Amino acid sequence: MARAFALAGLLRLRQIEKEHAASDLAAANALRRDAGERQARAIAALHAVPVEATDSGTLFAMAAARASSRSMLADLDALAAQTEAHAEVAQQAFTEAKKRAVGLEKLETRHREGVVAGDLSAEQAAIDEVATGAWQRARGGGDA
Repeated sequence: MARAFALAGLLRLRQIEKEHAASDLAAANALRRDAGERQARAIAALHAVPVEATDSGTLFAMAAARASSRSMLADLDALAAQTEAHAEVAQQAFTEAKKRAVGLEKLETRHREGVVAGDLSAEQAAIDEVATGAWQRARGGGDA
């Protein structure tokens, strides 16, 4: 009968932690992409604004729009920096969780290989015992 891996519970916990960290990383990367896309759309929208003013009212409106746009771009830059930092933290957390899980996974693999080797050894010993008994019976087994 195969021995159970003594650290199986801890390994499962580490795998769950790794899956959770991977999920957090995916969410952080999605937020980072979204912030970058919002920035790109805002810049594209600003480039689409006509630059010729026909009267002073239009000129004042354009100046106000540009000031507002600068403020919006500054906010988007701050959001992009924040999402980038969050994604970096999530990447580090995932890397650490993966390291903790990989060590236990290697131990489990070694344990499983040891159990299989032990089972094969026991099976080979049983086969040898049967073969030796058959050989002795064929040789005249009633000598003793």
